[in-house]
Amino acid sequence: MSSWVYVGLFFLVGLIIPAGAISAAWLLRPRKPNPIKQMTYECGIETVGDSWVQFKVQYYIFALVFLVFDVETVFLFPWAVKLGSLGMFAVIEGIIFILILIAGLAYAWRKGMLEWV
Repeated sequence: MSSWVYVGLFFLVGLIIPAGAISAAWLLRPRKPNPIKQMTYECGIETVGDSWVQFKVQYYIFALVFLVFDVETVFLFPWAVKLGSLGMFAVIEGIIFILILIAGLAYAWRKGMLEWV
């Protein structure tokens, strides 16, 4: 039962520290609002016209596809470093993983997600 006390303390400290930091920031923040500080701006330049600009969803999909394949490629690095000492089962698993990535890339390419139209 004593080991659960440490888990509870860790959980409690994990809740108190962020809550305390947010509370301290809220209490110590400067409170001098004025019209200039309340203005909407983009990189120091005043906005002209409507500030809501619609972007094509294609850009977001392209970024997400890149992120997925970039993260999955990171998983291949340790496997490639230890490839010489791995057994045949691990090599086959790595090949299956690469084939799944290639199939996902082919699917994204076939759906036109990689084109900047």
